[in-house]
Amino acid sequence: MAPTDLAPATPYVDLDREAWSRLSASTPLPLTSTDVARLRGLGDPIDLAEVDAVYRPLSRLLNLYVTATGALHAASSTFLREAAARTPYVIGVAGSVAVGKSTTARILRELLARWPETPHVELVTTDGFLRPNAELARRGIMDRKGFPESYDRRALLRFLAAVKAGRPEVRAPVYSHLTYDIVPGEHVVVRSPDVLIVEGLNVLQPARPPGAGGDGGGGGTSLAVSDFFDFSIYVDARTGDVRQWYVDRFLSLRSSAFADPDSYFHRYASLDDRAAVERAEQIWDSINAPNLEQNILPTRGRATLVLRKGHDHAVERVRLRKL
Repeated sequence: MAPTDLAPATPYVDLDREAWSRLSASTPLPLTSTDVARLRGLGDPIDLAEVDAVYRPLSRLLNLYVTATGALHAASSTFLREAAARTPYVIGVAGSVAVGKSTTARILRELLARWPETPHVELVTTDGFLRPNAELARRGIMDRKGFPESYDRRALLRFLAAVKAGRPEVRAPVYSHLTYDIVPGEHVVVRSPDVLIVEGLNVLQPARPPGAGGDGGGGGTSLAVSDFFDFSIYVDARTGDVRQWYVDRFLSLRSSAFADPDSYFHRYASLDDRAAVERAEQIWDSINAPNLEQNILPTRGRATLVLRKGHDHAVERVRLRKL
């Protein structure tokens, strides 16, 4: 075969929806339609059929990976002649605003907690590691909220290092989507889970080289957030589809979260459809699209697994990195 006839080299196994779904024919599906309705995010039409076809196989794959990692830990402990406690298996979930990564994380938390090997599964979002609004305003980057420089990257790294060190309790800050800010004095406490899911826009960002700056007055670091992941998932879709999903969600929020007088976005609750669409598109084009194109999408190739969605939010293809 001539070199030009060879298929492009790829580190992934690429499966369509049907082939992927067949991989878990004997795996039970412990969730109900009521469970799925409770877990799905606003604007995400995921249903039990989608969970059955896509997330049931993924939960089985992750169960196998967790079990294999446990065996590797036991082998390492035997070699070192120590009885070190097993540390949490950490899964990262990345993707754009409005792509459905939060729903993916919540569905996986529920499914993995039903496996006897991983009854204790916790979920933390990196929103809690955003810098407070006052600090973002002081730095002049309030309009870049969600970009890598808007996070307290060092605090997030310290959090994950403590989790992987096996500390019995580790605290993460709490973010309020109502007030659009960190909640002073509130924390999520992670207590030695079997699995920890970390969901966020930029969790697959590579490490900044020392001296690169942008992380808060101390230059770069040789560590990346993903260095603490055992497995990572990127929720993917065409940019045009995600843009439309964002606009649709914005319109829906006018009568829900935005309607609350305490909401940071309450001023948008009274917009008519045309004005709301224009404002949503402006926000997307000036903030979310540049962040996706410059920072989020380039990290897709670093994921262990990519879920590729179609225009209807249903996963069409699954790409799994080869071992």
